[in-house]
Amino acid sequence: MPVDGAGRRAAAAALADVRHVPFWLDGPQPEPEPALVDDTTTDLAVVGAGYTGLWTALLAKERDPDRDVVVLEARTAGWAASGRNGGFCAASLTHGLRNGLERFPDEMPTLERLGRENLDAIDKAVADHGIACSWERTGELTVATAPWQVDALAELPGLARRVGTDLEWLGRADVRRRVASPTYLGGVLDRDGVAMVDPARLAQGLRAACLRVGVRLHENTPVERVRADGAGVLVRTPYAGVRAGRVALATNAFPSPLRRLRPYVVPVWDYALVTEPLSAEQRSAVGWADRHGMADAGNLFHYYRLTDDGRVLWGGYDAVYRFGGRSDDAAGRSPGTYLTLAQQFTETFPQLEGLRFTHAWGGVIDTCTRFCAFWGTGLGGRVASAAGYTGLGVGASRFGADVLLDLLDGEDTERTSLRMVRSRPLPFPPEPLRWAGIELTRRAAARADARGGRRGPWLRTLDRLGVGFDS
Repeated sequence: MPVDGAGRRAAAAALADVRHVPFWLDGPQPEPEPALVDDTTTDLAVVGAGYTGLWTALLAKERDPDRDVVVLEARTAGWAASGRNGGFCAASLTHGLRNGLERFPDEMPTLERLGRENLDAIDKAVADHGIACSWERTGELTVATAPWQVDALAELPGLARRVGTDLEWLGRADVRRRVASPTYLGGVLDRDGVAMVDPARLAQGLRAACLRVGVRLHENTPVERVRADGAGVLVRTPYAGVRAGRVALATNAFPSPLRRLRPYVVPVWDYALVTEPLSAEQRSAVGWADRHGMADAGNLFHYYRLTDDGRVLWGGYDAVYRFGGRSDDAAGRSPGTYLTLAQQFTETFPQLEGLRFTHAWGGVIDTCTRFCAFWGTGLGGRVASAAGYTGLGVGASRFGADVLLDLLDGEDTERTSLRMVRSRPLPFPPEPLRWAGIELTRRAAARADARGGRRGPWLRTLDRLGVGFDS
């Protein structure tokens, strides 16, 4: 929706003192581990120290404490999506129930069970490793803010029961008693399937756990290429090389060292704001006593939650692909998006008008055409990759790491037998068709929201091709 007139002026005023830094990363960070400067050998090399890479390293040592593991990170652990996301750790492995049912209907009971087990395992790991990351198993409330969304959400509890998941429909009055907004028309509550977390501190906690169990971490060590080396793999960095028996690629939104995997992932920019702490009166006016995460049910949707010091994180809506897949820091600022988000925040919570924002930032999400993770292998099974989480990687990355290790270890497991694991999404076309197709999809989704959810010809075509856009 456009930002103009009085709404634009109020939004601009709320952003006047904003700092362009991720809220979670605005504070002391661990001293980087030294870059790799000497050639070395290892059993397992992990490329990337976001959630997928850190979980892969930690789980590899748990499976076999004697296995030598080296992690190579281009910058510092958790600096990208893992340290700047909204902090929603969901059980879903399929980017939501509907997306999973459309793509893997026969496997959904298994995928839902595995997803809940995976979330429980993260819960346990946070406790076992003493990770102080404001972990709260609050659940999530998804709300309808337009009439067409009411019927779509009301169907979800019935669909969930078929696959062994419990969701609860709440009418307009019940939703507004939980969180007060004049825009809410109903909602679906997942009481136990989502946790709130400080994402940067989770990444830092996993990093510390890896170091404690003997993982060798080299930060500020970008990987330039990966190639076969006899019975193993050679990983080249600017100063030195790693000869590894196996390699796990956890580059996610950034270009994979294996070029043939690059067409399957694009980096899409997502943006977020954080407010100043709410006063006691403001908290009372909003409610939100259960502190659950929230999202609305539009195609272009918002996600929002409370921080542990009483701020509101408000993000989403404007997902942007930069031509050529730009993911440099300069592309992370988007003043127009911040203005739009600020106005939409006040429309959702008019009782908080005048509340100012302290932080604004962007980050890239690794998106694929099926909107959930996929896996690939190369060099005779000596290299494996996981990517494509499309914004739900905080939780699914641990499952992704388990699958990576199954593939690299050559193990036949319940996970590796899944069609979700054995299949790949459709690749994106090359530029300029890539940019044009993604931009056309984004605009079509916005039109569908404005037209009561009616999907136009472009979205219906994507549905028939099996790459239909679904929030």
